[in-house]
Amino acid sequence: MEHTFWMQKFGFSGPQNGFVVADIPPDVLRQREAKWLDMLNSWDKWMAKKHKKVKLRCQKGIPPSLRGRAWLYLSGGKVKKEQNQGKFQELDSQPGDPKWLDVIEKDLHRQFPFHEMFVARGGHGQQDLFRVLKAYTLHRPEEGYCQAQAPIAAVLLMHMPAEDAFWGLVQICEKYLPGYYSAGLEAIQLDGEILFALLKRVSPVAHRHLKKYKIDPILYMTEWFMCAFSRTLPWVSVLRVWDMFFCEGVKIIFRVGLVLLKCMLGSQEKLKACQGQYETMELLRSIEPQYMQEAFLVQEVIELAVSERDIEKEHLSQLRRWKETHGELHCKSPPRMHGAKAIMAAEPPSRQDLKQNPTIIVEVPQTTESKTEKGKKTKKIKDTKNTSPPPNPYLLPSDPPLPSDNLSPSESQHLQKDTPLQGSNQSLSSADHDTYL
Repeated sequence: MEHTFWMQKFGFSGPQNGFVVADIPPDVLRQREAKWLDMLNSWDKWMAKKHKKVKLRCQKGIPPSLRGRAWLYLSGGKVKKEQNQGKFQELDSQPGDPKWLDVIEKDLHRQFPFHEMFVARGGHGQQDLFRVLKAYTLHRPEEGYCQAQAPIAAVLLMHMPAEDAFWGLVQICEKYLPGYYSAGLEAIQLDGEILFALLKRVSPVAHRHLKKYKIDPILYMTEWFMCAFSRTLPWVSVLRVWDMFFCEGVKIIFRVGLVLLKCMLGSQEKLKACQGQYETMELLRSIEPQYMQEAFLVQEVIELAVSERDIEKEHLSQLRRWKETHGELHCKSPPRMHGAKAIMAAEPPSRQDLKQNPTIIVEVPQTTESKTEKGKKTKKIKDTKNTSPPPNPYLLPSDPPLPSDNLSPSESQHLQKDTPLQGSNQSLSSADHDTYL
């Protein structure tokens, strides 16, 4: 029962035992959807005048049906997409650098292999993931590809089409986590030192223990931060963390890391079992499930008093130390944007940029017919019974046209069900994701 529920709700083929999935009553979910639709329709006004309310609703959790659209608006990806129309298609049509293509190809099957979207080798999920990652290497050739970008792009693709996922990835790499995926990993090393310095205030016991055994932050926080906890937390917790991350910025990632360190190493009782570097690292690789539960973790993250000002203050301090010991940074990253409000303030959008576009457009040709022609057509329809099925206006580009021969309902259903979608460069429709209403 749990296995089936997990598959249907999130698309994974295996249950995550020991994790509780909070069920939201349908009427509450409908109310939240209505509120989010209202916000998305007047996004600039809400962000300018009611940002605290937007932040509160992100903390409560974005409705699944609107999560992809909300992430794109929060990150500024929607604006980037509208201001660079045709850019993704242009990058998508280019061959790409073989140096990066080979590495990307090898990484595709490693991304969420138990999710229905990525389970098939060469399936639509893996094709779209390849397209998004290749496009980014062409968009930022000086940065290229980093393996930690693959799970980030995969999570985005679970919630939105390839073009939207590309712009979401661009915003994460350039605004939320600048420098994380550059050669040398200097930005992630700096943030590791910031995390360690903040830990001294949040949990002196954990800080002393890690310092005692000379455990560098880079050893335990690299995957946490670079993958935004997508490979660490249970899925329900990943989604809630990302909802807050897109709204409030990297401080959410710092808070999650600090909560986990405090919970695992924050008391003398817990430290009795890990007297050494190896034992401590093993403990941090297998975090106890109760500390990663959605309700517990989200509440702890919300309540932890670590602000962007604290992070920036510590960043300046660690940057000075870095220059004293390592010299100047080799990769000069753009300044970090702390969340949706900062991104919008830095690049004010127009109303046109924020306009919501319909997901599916069906063009109905307008024909002018005389009454005589209409009468003839009506008579013809009555006289001849056409048993062939009507044309499907929603066929995917790679779907074959419906045959003119008469098929039985079972044959027709079998044909539609078993038709492969290979060779298409189109994303899965949003209806398949249940992302856009």
